[in-house]
Amino acid sequence: MGLNRALVEEAAKKSGLLWLDLPGLPQPRAAWHVWYDGSAYVLTGGEGEQPLPGLAESAHVTVIIRSKDKGGRLISFVADAEVVRPGSELWDAVTPLLAKERLNARAHEGQVDRWTTESWIVRLTPADEIVEAEDGYATVRPVPTPATTAGAPPRMFGGKRRQADR
Repeated sequence: MGLNRALVEEAAKKSGLLWLDLPGLPQPRAAWHVWYDGSAYVLTGGEGEQPLPGLAESAHVTVIIRSKDKGGRLISFVADAEVVRPGSELWDAVTPLLAKERLNARAHEGQVDRWTTESWIVRLTPADEIVEAEDGYATVRPVPTPATTAGAPPRMFGGKRRQADR
């Protein structure tokens, strides 16, 4: 059975995250991406960008797409990984899309210029190889992070208190 490209494309467009099974890491790592022209584009490397060690050096990577509704594995496939070169036509087409989706960037001004020198954009094009689900995938959790919330949760005024809140 071949890869259902329509399913991959639809799921990737709806989901903001892909899970990448990178070489040398004990579990898949979440990565935000942009879907464009039949491939996912992932930004990695550089200060403040998502750490995906080994992705830029990989020729192939296993991509896991989870269901946006239920969070379980929807489909897994092998993708050909290719670094997009700065200054290329593809770079010029993809960087504005990535910049638009990079919502929590430290500074949007000069962002694409920083990517040129500090980061990699990796194109992940689905190959025809489907990867079977492994046991224990449901227990995979996001990598620990030092990130915290910006402050205390908002207070609610004038609302009814629940029994648990008293």
